[in-house]
Amino acid sequence: QVQLVESGGGLVQAGGSLRLSCIPSGSIFSINAMGWYRQAPGKQRELVATITRGGSPNYADSVKGRFTISRDNAKNTVYLQMNSLKPEDTAVYYCKAEIKRYSAAGSYIDYWGQGTQVTVSS
Repeated sequence: QVQLVESGGGLVQAGGSLRLSCIPSGSIFSINAMGWYRQAPGKQRELVATITRGGSPNYADSVKGRFTISRDNAKNTVYLQMNSLKPEDTAVYYCKAEIKRYSAAGSYIDYWGQGTQVTVSS
């Protein structure tokens, strides 16, 4: 079984910073793209940032210039550095990874973490 464990969430004042981490565990052969998504109360889950295996990032317009996604392929870990946080960034942040568990055969499957709460006070 594969589990994605997020950490680094918390309560921060507007203008502050947080760094989220996501580490998959379990039987993993290969990881393709990884990313961060968020869901605020009463809203749909939305993309925050994704990063390819080769390190190419993609950001939602709302976080460009403030958030930075990165990954360490040796550790199968993805990070999200969040600077200049705003109250509207308050949400549960979820990690997602495209994973092949046993071999190069077959397709990548999406796995999700349980989420970590980020709260930005004004």
